[in-house]
Amino acid sequence: MKELPIYLDYCATTPCDPRVLERMLPYFTDYFGNAASKDHHYGWMAKDAVELAREQVADLIGSKPNQVIFTSGATESVNLALKGLMEGTNRKRSHIITTKVEHEAVLDSCRYLEQQGNTITYLDVDKEGGLSLEALEHAITPETLAISIMYANNETGVVNPVKEIGAIARKHQVKFVCDATQAVGKIPVDVQADEIDLLCFSAHKIYGPKGVGALFINEKSQKPLVFKQQHGGSQERGHRGGTLNIPGIVGFGQAAAICKEEMNDEGARLQSLRNRFEESLLEKVAGSTVNGRINRLPHISNIRFPGVDAERLLLKVSKYLALSRGSACSGLMQKESHVLKAMGLSREEAGQAIRISLGRFTKMEDVVYAINVLTDAVEEALSGNGLSVLKPLTL
Repeated sequence: MKELPIYLDYCATTPCDPRVLERMLPYFTDYFGNAASKDHHYGWMAKDAVELAREQVADLIGSKPNQVIFTSGATESVNLALKGLMEGTNRKRSHIITTKVEHEAVLDSCRYLEQQGNTITYLDVDKEGGLSLEALEHAITPETLAISIMYANNETGVVNPVKEIGAIARKHQVKFVCDATQAVGKIPVDVQADEIDLLCFSAHKIYGPKGVGALFINEKSQKPLVFKQQHGGSQERGHRGGTLNIPGIVGFGQAAAICKEEMNDEGARLQSLRNRFEESLLEKVAGSTVNGRINRLPHISNIRFPGVDAERLLLKVSKYLALSRGSACSGLMQKESHVLKAMGLSREEAGQAIRISLGRFTKMEDVVYAINVLTDAVEEALSGNGLSVLKPLTL
């Protein structure tokens, strides 16, 4: 009998890979020193571990180690990047361009900056979640400080034309801030080739621990910008005060190294599983559609079942499948997806969609099981029989 529920919400977070945990454990007990302790062996060991992890993380994104600072997660990295940029500039440049489908970390930071008197442009996307590069370039003004556009969407998996965005930013001499939380470790990311100035990402999306993330800062963006938003020490080359999370950083480095080695094979495997999942559901459930079918991350599928309330559907199958309606960072009261509404879906239509995200520990048998469970649950809901408890399924 399978262990239930089957986890299919890898975009929200990933389980810590056992290889990562094994690497972390000694830094809770034997090597527990503070990396800022410069006068003894325990501090030296901790510092060496941090610098190795920095090299591993930098290698994953094509940067130099000294361009990476560690944070508490991607949300902090986004805040450091956007607020730090705005605080460090003169008031002649107080305009940021972003999109309506960004993660809440970006949108909330931009709303805060608007309240401080800055100007934000929120670009539309098309029905597939795609961005118009022409509209982006047209939105740039002499007051534009930065473009802040995600690498890949966390709800649909749609990958943006990052290289082209970087070229536009460079052409107009504005900064390019990129939230790559969902993309790093899943597809190749190269900050140099893509001309990214600041890149934000997190360990717990790549089978590392929660509570640690990173911010890549291009050397040309270091000064005169003010990235230190948290005071209390000169850690991380003065960008962020506070004692470093040594076990978390060590785990982040190990997770990055594993992704670097296994990414290509894993991506192909997950895309095959995702395609099987979608093809079966689209065939079995009449009227079902995939939201955002253009260039996507290999492991994400956003599917709408017309006439079926997604919240009730997920509650119905929760004993068997761990799925979601979208971002795990939308607050306690989850609303219809702002991403799907920006893509042209009505509030009702957006409320009929679920996100399936596969991962390193997903097997074909899990996908087959999930297809059967969801098919039965949707058919039952559409038949008018309500949302009664499903009978357990076996393979």
